[in-house]
Amino acid sequence: MGEQTPSGSAPEGPPPEKSKVSAKKPAAKTVKPAVKAAKAESHLGMVRRARRINRELAELYPYAHPELDFRNPFELLVATVLSAQTTDLRVNQTTPALFAAYPTPEDMAQAVPEELEQIIRPTGFFRAKAKSLLGLSTALRDNFGGEVPGRIEDLVTLPGVGRKTANVVLGNAFGVPGITVDTHFGRLVRRWKLTEQEDPEKVEAEICAIFPKSEWTMLSHRVVFHGRRICHSRKPACGACPIAPLCPSYGEGETDPEKAKLLLKYEMGGHPGQRLAPPADYPGRPAAPLGAGA
Repeated sequence: MGEQTPSGSAPEGPPPEKSKVSAKKPAAKTVKPAVKAAKAESHLGMVRRARRINRELAELYPYAHPELDFRNPFELLVATVLSAQTTDLRVNQTTPALFAAYPTPEDMAQAVPEELEQIIRPTGFFRAKAKSLLGLSTALRDNFGGEVPGRIEDLVTLPGVGRKTANVVLGNAFGVPGITVDTHFGRLVRRWKLTEQEDPEKVEAEICAIFPKSEWTMLSHRVVFHGRRICHSRKPACGACPIAPLCPSYGEGETDPEKAKLLLKYEMGGHPGQRLAPPADYPGRPAAPLGAGA
């Protein structure tokens, strides 16, 4: 075919190159979020919020207490060792028979291992726990005159006794302030963004720095109470939580108030507590002995 005139459909010669400017993709537009990001909390703000949480919990649980039945430091020490990997309720259901058979460190140190194991079997890991009980009872008899020592440096030398157990005993049998970092305590203080630590000793150090020493023992009880009753591990009852406005993790659990109420446990849900012999001011029902109905 012959060449087309300028008025035809095809221009003469190759098409002009696109300029470099026109070849570039248009710059992406910055889209502003619909909701303005929350301002980062200062350390002082966190401390104030943490102390307010403690005050709110004190009003919610004025009856907070250690949930292990005990009558003396030795019973509390033994019960705390047994509480590893089980509930305080199961320990409380087991210790009456245990202390009837071995009321003192001297008695327990002389126990036949198989007989001791059989008594504490309901608490789980009974062979390892029996070994710890025999070891700590022997150490109390031989090194401490049959008495539980009132210093953390001495307590942690006993078989099966770490800082958590030592702080439980010191705080509740000797009145020495201490933070008890169990699974409930660690979970809640991380949910509240009071610490990012996972190691219990580091958690203890950071939380101790936030609160007055005089509050340490009762703070531990209040936080554990809240973790067992409302702020559960898998499905916290956010919609029934009185401190929800102070919680940066609100919404991780059930937020509907009526559905959240169904998740409440122990006295908060109208069920028995964990102690067979709770304090006089406990508003709930005592737990049932081993083998009995709830």
